[in-house]
Amino acid sequence: MKTTGLNPYLPFWETVPDGEPHVFDGRIYVYGSHDTLNGTTFCDQDYVGWSAPVEDPGNWRCEGVIYRKMQDPLNGAPYDSAAHGGRTRPEIRCPLGTPEAPRMLFAPDAAKGPDGRYYLYYALDFANVISVAVSDSPAGPFEFLDYVTYEDGRIPEAGNKFDPAILSEESGNYLYYGFAPQFRFPGQGPVEGAMMVRLADDMHTVISDPVCVANGFDTAEGTCYAEHPFFEASSIRHFGEWYYFVYSSLQGNELCYGMAKTPEGPFEFKGVIVSNGDIGYHGNTLPVNYMGNNHGGLVQAGDKTYIFWHRHINGTQYSRQGCADEVHFEADGTIPQIEITSCGLNGGPLPAVGRWQTYIACRLTQEDQSAMGNALLAGPGEPLPPVPEEWPLITTEECDELKRENDKNCGDVPLRPLIKNLRKGSTAGFKYFAFTGSETSVTACLRGSGKLEMHFDSPDNEPAAVLECDSAEWKDITAEFAPVSGTHALYFRTGEGVLDFSEFSF
Repeated sequence: MKTTGLNPYLPFWETVPDGEPHVFDGRIYVYGSHDTLNGTTFCDQDYVGWSAPVEDPGNWRCEGVIYRKMQDPLNGAPYDSAAHGGRTRPEIRCPLGTPEAPRMLFAPDAAKGPDGRYYLYYALDFANVISVAVSDSPAGPFEFLDYVTYEDGRIPEAGNKFDPAILSEESGNYLYYGFAPQFRFPGQGPVEGAMMVRLADDMHTVISDPVCVANGFDTAEGTCYAEHPFFEASSIRHFGEWYYFVYSSLQGNELCYGMAKTPEGPFEFKGVIVSNGDIGYHGNTLPVNYMGNNHGGLVQAGDKTYIFWHRHINGTQYSRQGCADEVHFEADGTIPQIEITSCGLNGGPLPAVGRWQTYIACRLTQEDQSAMGNALLAGPGEPLPPVPEEWPLITTEECDELKRENDKNCGDVPLRPLIKNLRKGSTAGFKYFAFTGSETSVTACLRGSGKLEMHFDSPDNEPAAVLECDSAEWKDITAEFAPVSGTHALYFRTGEGVLDFSEFSF
């Protein structure tokens, strides 16, 4: 029986952003960085693997920890010179990590190499070198192999070695990377944008000069990238006659793409695939969520193609969760911008049966939607600012009566997901549900004091039901509504008071 697909596609307690999906041996494997739930920094955990059958993409399995940050010699692991042709570790112009202060595993990518083994590419935060690990299985575990250098051990000079993307096919092995912020770090000169180098079949030796495949802020003026300059998050795929280069633009919340007939480019900018605030979708100008950075890639799984992206919870950009939605191709190969949904990989709307947890909301807005912007970040050496009191939040709380299965190395902390702090005018939206016409009441698990209105299709429509709560503890509240049939968006808006919202059912 097919498992219901949701957004986020992994369990509510998991925080794997920057997801790069690939199909190997009939399963979708996702490779991403790893935040901490309620964390205060990016990417502070080791890599974990997750996979799902192509024919059942809602049924995700944890593969456990697939690579640890301390396996990299920049964090103190030994570098065996003899095993690397007598070369010494390349000179890295940055402090080495320690067990007390390791360098972090930033966004990775993976590919099956010419020898049938699987290669994992990553950068340790801003070390400005790309590392490679290898495994006999796409599920890992991976072992450190080497750094991406020329034969003589030099690191390519052009471009920042950041957010690698790898393509290995019959025509060769192509590595993409780059980081092009608008503001320079100390000592950082002009940056062209996203760069590409070719690799030998050993999957780590550079055999070409770097070329720019997408223009960043410094070089975008007068090019097709002028309005959406490359910022970070390189991703590469080859579908049919086209190569698709996906990246995060300087706008941050969106994943854009360019197309080319060869992996070397030049890639012509074609548009936005997804925004984690739905900015630009059908001309929308107001965010439907608190936004932040974005990173992901395309995957063809069976007869469908999906874009993987990530969202931000807890009001900060340090607890990111992977999401995915279906894309559709036009006759010329272009991809119209997609709408973010709650049903994600499900292949259709969610059934209006059973009990649904509210963390799957694809919209969460405060009363003044125009005042919404990015989730919180802390400056270097600064504490995280407090979350504004008017913000509703997707978050979790400890809950002894809720236990989740210990799945390998994924932990077993009991947590309850919820939407917290729904104040007057706050709206939680869910797209989409399929109603049969037999549903006549809605039950919501609420805490607090106030009225929660349920609306079909638009939060501006007349309420279909009103649920009133006055309880300091979680309480199921039921209200009747006139039956509807067919597929509908569902919105819960606070009419008055302040409420927490955990679950609902029909």
